[in-house]
Amino acid sequence: MKKLLSLLTLGLALSAGGAYAADTAAAPAADGKTKQQNKMVVCNKDAGEKKLKGDERKKFMSNCLSEKSAAQAAQQEKMKTCNKDAGEKKLKGDERKKFMSSCLSA
Repeated sequence: MKKLLSLLTLGLALSAGGAYAADTAAAPAADGKTKQQNKMVVCNKDAGEKKLKGDERKKFMSNCLSEKSAAQAAQQEKMKTCNKDAGEKKLKGDERKKFMSSCLSA
């Protein structure tokens, strides 16, 4: 179980670009806002255009801000597929790590 968790963590780190992604996600863009702040502006504008108020607005904002990007969803799907393939091949240890690494980077 620990190995599987380690592989999943490795895959997510590879998909996120490691430390670079963490730095860029928190780093302000040219306008001085983080990606999350920019997303908040867009979601807020959309909620305003739809004239949402109260609980409807809260629900819309929550959904809008928590949506995964297409890249994140694609990487998560790739991780599931690679993990399933490795399981079907009954790979263990270093063989599994090597397979997962090559599968996720393909």
